[in-house]
Amino acid sequence: MSSQTTNDFSIQKVEKSKIASIDFENVKFGSVFTDHMLVCHYKDGKWGQVEIKPYGPMSFEPSINVFHYGQAIFEGMKAYKDTEDKVWLFRPQENWKRFNKSAERLAMPHIDEERFVGGLKALLNLDRDWVQKGEGNSLYIRPFMVGTHPGVVAGPSTEFMFCIILSPARTYYSGKVKVQIAEHYSRAANGGVGSTKCSGNYAGQFYPTKLAQDAGYQQVIWTDDATHTKLEEAGTMNVFFRIGDTLITAPTSERILDGVTRKSLIEIAKSKGINVEVRSIVVQDLLDAHAKGELKEIFGAGTAVTVGQIEGFAYQEKYYELPVVTDEDSYAIQLKKALQGIQQKHIEDTFGWTQSI
Repeated sequence: MSSQTTNDFSIQKVEKSKIASIDFENVKFGSVFTDHMLVCHYKDGKWGQVEIKPYGPMSFEPSINVFHYGQAIFEGMKAYKDTEDKVWLFRPQENWKRFNKSAERLAMPHIDEERFVGGLKALLNLDRDWVQKGEGNSLYIRPFMVGTHPGVVAGPSTEFMFCIILSPARTYYSGKVKVQIAEHYSRAANGGVGSTKCSGNYAGQFYPTKLAQDAGYQQVIWTDDATHTKLEEAGTMNVFFRIGDTLITAPTSERILDGVTRKSLIEIAKSKGINVEVRSIVVQDLLDAHAKGELKEIFGAGTAVTVGQIEGFAYQEKYYELPVVTDEDSYAIQLKKALQGIQQKHIEDTFGWTQSI
């Protein structure tokens, strides 16, 4: 095992990579991790040195804050490799900024760009062979921060750990899904933490999503907590509705995550001349548009899936099937191809979103 320190980053390499044992063609999303990880600790009011070291188990006191009070946030990102073996990131500063917004809402310290983006690039340089070329291939990136101060006093932690782990990924979802519109359970509430990527947001979704799955649906379209009429997110993704030739998505708020994929799709759609409306849309709008034959598409947008098409939705025990739209006419397919083309360097990045490492 070799060690070196560069730009205040301590790097400890594995003696032998495990990459040869990985079946990249059949890897399950989020189940396999690369040789190395990044770790950085916050103590006495400041961040310490970034450590890049072999991926492996960690040891903690049973009383640390995250186990009892849930001070935990994360991000989701991807790296891509082009045909010339260059590795690319997609809008990493947007994830860094959102990470710090989540940290602030959960009474956690901000982390500087050098540790977040600079540390990530150093980690990717070390594990760049894990970024596979080819359609649908990427390296999923999971930065996260947890409270690590020991003790069960109900208050914010004074010690934290920032970490980045990497996982090879292929296409997350295949095919379209059926969804159920939520009538009772809520993903988030005004004044809450719905606009952050904190772990508790996702844990709270598991039970109502399981109920939807037991009823024969794959995901839930979440509605607002007060009236259960405003359509807000789909599963763990932002959601878009195509009525006629207009694309509609809800504005970000305390309840809705400011998705990097979401804002990128909006910009791409506008560049293609698609009419985009960022406004609230309610269930009755959807039902009326379906009755008139004007509801053409619904799709989710997020880092893991990029664009996930929806084939129909259930509301008040009635199922509404969406029309079949050809790939050539589908906004979902057009936008997905354009975004992935930029990310994988098949299409010129006129927006300046991609960064090589």
